[in-house]
Amino acid sequence: MLAAMNDPAEVTLLQPTVIPKTIPVIGVVGGIGSGKSAVANWVAAHANVSVIDADKLGHDALKSAIVKEALLHRFGPGIFGVDGFVNRSALAKHVFGDHPEQLAARHDLEQIVHPEIGRRISDEIDLATTNRRVAVLLDAAVLLEAGWRRLCDLVVFVDTPDAIRLARVQQNRNWTEDELRRREASQWRLDRKRREADFIVTNDRDLEYAGSQLLEMLRARCIVK
Repeated sequence: MLAAMNDPAEVTLLQPTVIPKTIPVIGVVGGIGSGKSAVANWVAAHANVSVIDADKLGHDALKSAIVKEALLHRFGPGIFGVDGFVNRSALAKHVFGDHPEQLAARHDLEQIVHPEIGRRISDEIDLATTNRRVAVLLDAAVLLEAGWRRLCDLVVFVDTPDAIRLARVQQNRNWTEDELRRREASQWRLDRKRREADFIVTNDRDLEYAGSQLLEMLRARCIVK
């Protein structure tokens, strides 16, 4: 009997199966200029949560050798700068707009870049878990369009009046109203995003007002303390 208990195979069978623990992931979406990034970062400053900036991961993905090779094959050398990196302004001319060629180009870009961004998001969620964060706020403008909702437990929509959003992009990005509308045409309509969300944050006052709504929702659902 003792010999059987000391057999390595028997010991292996007696070890419990380790199931990786996952932490809640809350997707944060909103219109361009809605302030969703600022709201997410405000909450992270007041609770033990990580913010994943999908836009930054998208920039990083454009530096991937595999992604660059695919983009070169699809769009040609004109989208690259003299430094060998993707010139995002040059790429934007191909993909933003409602012309059939632009729609097709945007679809191809998404097929190239979104899987790489999704992989990086998954890595960041794993890192947040390792760092003992209690939750992740996934700040991603195209979260719903890209299919990343499957990574989320909840989705929050940051609802900001159109006039405020326009004023922000004019001031912070030097965009015209036409440019804002052109960029927004590449995403789902805001009313559709709002319907898809599990919770609405109203962001029409100061940052604390909006951030507190999201923080209290997380507390009410026992996601954070």
